[in-house]
Amino acid sequence: MSKKARLILAMVIIEAFLAGIWWYLARYGLANPDRVTSDFQAVVGRTMGMAMGGLLGIGLIMFIVAASNDRKAAQSKTLR
Repeated sequence: MSKKARLILAMVIIEAFLAGIWWYLARYGLANPDRVTSDFQAVVGRTMGMAMGGLLGIGLIMFIVAASNDRKAAQSKTLR
């Protein structure tokens, strides 16, 4: 499996995990309005959105690096 494919798989798993945490916290806030502050949903949305977006940004950079490494590996394999 190429480095790009492994990276995509890892990013999908991590993003799904973060989405699950987001879903859990959103449902917790709805089910327990007396235990959370009035801006709980907004704070959770902002925080988790920023975490997921930041991870996707880093993932894009890592994808470009992985693609470059895959190309270099393929070129060195053909030179041998």
